[in-house]
Amino acid sequence: MKKIIVGIFGIAAALSLASCAKKGGSSASKDGIVTLKGIIDLVPHQEIIDYAAPALLKEGIKVVTLQDASDNLGNEKTFNGEADFNYFQHKPYLDSVNKQNGWDLVSVAAIHVEPISIYSDKYKNLADAPKNAVIALPDDGTNEYRGLKLLNDQGYIKLSEHSLSALDANVGDIVEYLKPVKLVEINAFQIIPTRADYDLFVNNTNKVLESGIKTNILAQESPDSPYGNIIVTKAGRANDPAIQKLVKVLLSDDVQNWIKNKYNGAVIPVK
Repeated sequence: MKKIIVGIFGIAAALSLASCAKKGGSSASKDGIVTLKGIIDLVPHQEIIDYAAPALLKEGIKVVTLQDASDNLGNEKTFNGEADFNYFQHKPYLDSVNKQNGWDLVSVAAIHVEPISIYSDKYKNLADAPKNAVIALPDDGTNEYRGLKLLNDQGYIKLSEHSLSALDANVGDIVEYLKPVKLVEINAFQIIPTRADYDLFVNNTNKVLESGIKTNILAQESPDSPYGNIIVTKAGRANDPAIQKLVKVLLSDDVQNWIKNKYNGAVIPVK
């Protein structure tokens, strides 16, 4: 009788595991290696994952990248179980899409910060920039706020107290121009191709890295920015041992030091 009960339990367990596999859950191979499927941006996220791969393998984890996040479906596919995790965004953005779509995605940990920076091909220091400097900045929600906040912190403009506390701003929230400048709101992807038109330009680090251009960093967000790039999964999987091992390796001294040395301040480790 006991054998029958054990047999039935074994069948049920097998069916349960098969069901989880169909839904995109992580699975272990015969050699005990757990495969995690991720949606991962190319730069610097995939480069970080690639560097960490040997250490992850020692922990019994293999990461397979399904695709990068260029189709804007990374969160939907993670929520639907097509991916075990994603790595391409910061928490304020995740919070906004969770609220908009009713998802239960969570940040497990921040790994690195891609600071919004002020760049210039023409000048090496902000003090060298001319009066009435033309400055390009991204026109999309969070990044425009970050750009304006950086200009606020560098003494170019004064933003309203409300916009500073709400983490949301556009040029209409400027209450005073402390220095004479002309701000040009433009799609973030168009800033680099048209950068010759501006004295200074504000953009995300990853776009500058992906473009391969050589330019000067004149100012950037501090390392304690709330916009650390995070490992994201469904709420019910935040404590999954495989996800926790992934985070453990990415936050290890070895990987964090590699980020610091590899990107020379263009990407900042969180530790």
